[in-house]
Amino acid sequence: MTRAVAHRPTYELRRSRTDRKIGGVLGGFAKHFDIDPTLLRVGYLLSAVLSAAFPGVLVYLVLWLIIPAESYSDELTDDEFYDYEDDDEDDY
Repeated sequence: MTRAVAHRPTYELRRSRTDRKIGGVLGGFAKHFDIDPTLLRVGYLLSAVLSAAFPGVLVYLVLWLIIPAESYSDELTDDEFYDYEDDDEDDY
């Protein structure tokens, strides 16, 4: 007997081009781990402010330099790319 397993798509870790406040680092992490980016930003900010041992700004800058940016083709899913419908058909 085989068991059906729910499979969610995995994404490479990239800095987000669309969900960014500064450099897109936390937006990229949120997309990669499929969590709410606002919760991730609040948690990161709280840990950076409340902990003297967590140099939040320095870590963010290093991640900004290390993590590659999302390409424009990563923004569209295959369904969005191939299921383009021209809504202006009746304009001719």
